Amino acid sequence: MLANLSGPLPPDARFVAECLEPGLQSDCRTILWYDHKRAGLGRLVVRSMNDEGKAAQKSVESGAPQKAEQGEVTLFDKIVSKQIPATILYEDETALAFKDINPQAPVHFLVIPKNRDGLTQLSKCSDQHEPLLGHLIRVASKVALQEGCEKGFRTVINDGPQGCQSVYHLHVHVFGGKQLGWPPC
Repeated sequence: MLANLSGPLPPDARFVAECLEPGLQSDCRTILWYDHKRAGLGRLVVRSMNDEGKAAQKSVESGAPQKAEQGEVTLFDKIVSKQIPATILYEDETALAFKDINPQAPVHFLVIPKNRDGLTQLSKCSDQHEPLLGHLIRVASKVALQEGCEKGFRTVINDGPQGCQSVYHLHVHVFGGKQLGWPPC
């Protein structure tokens, strides 16, 4: 159900409306707009603050980025140390791959460094991290193929609150097992 137009139109948009989905809380809104430059004639682009976006905001509010930078143990550290169970798909001396607890595709797993070494997020990497980052991407590819994604897959690294990062331990999401859409945001 479409409500009245809300707020000023984005400079390149022709149509803006709020869509309240039946049965959802009032703060679960989906903003629809027609963006002729990105979407093509007659197509609507859907944007929403999903649960992951909300989790990222809560993570920042709780001080998680600063705590992780100071060396506080993260959820992923607990998975590495086997304090928290996970479905592990791959493990070597530097990397761990495990199934996402909230999968967004038929195949959805994470690849993490076993030792953060200051890598709380991608924007914190330095030259010393190049071999590790390359290894994480190689593990992502190896496990994606092992999980049946021969026709393709997508890797995503969320960085910071606007990138929907909720755990401040660098991690690579790998999605596959179906035709993925574009753009991803």
